[in-house]
Amino acid sequence: MKVILLADVKGTGKKQEIVNVSDGYARNFLFPKKLAMEATPGAAREVERRQAAERQRETERRLAAEKKASSLRGKVVTVVAKCGAQGRLYGSVTGAEIAEALKQQHGVEVDKRKIDLSEPIRSVGESDIVVKLYPEISAKMTVRVTGGEA
Repeated sequence: MKVILLADVKGTGKKQEIVNVSDGYARNFLFPKKLAMEATPGAAREVERRQAAERQRETERRLAAEKKASSLRGKVVTVVAKCGAQGRLYGSVTGAEIAEALKQQHGVEVDKRKIDLSEPIRSVGESDIVVKLYPEISAKMTVRVTGGEA
């Protein structure tokens, strides 16, 4: 019997997938637990329509990430932080501080969790960072840390 899965079912398939299962498995397990529905021609068309819409949204998200990445590549963000006499910071520069500086200096909003600091920035100077905007889409930037009163 062909069914459309309404949720991920371990060993059977993923949500919105049309799979062929035994009649007993469908009637006794999948249907009562609302994990699947029968794959009628109308329901199958609806699933195809939803999948096409999801692919379109995925493409739009990817293009938006590419556009944002191209606007961020090579930019320099300046962050002012308190530091000691040797240029060593009191604490470190965080992703949240970099995201805020990006918003103020360049008008680009980036989630602080997308900023990948390979190691904490704990001294005055320039550091290279990577902003991961989407799977396989990232932009390299430079953070310039200057000493002073924050």
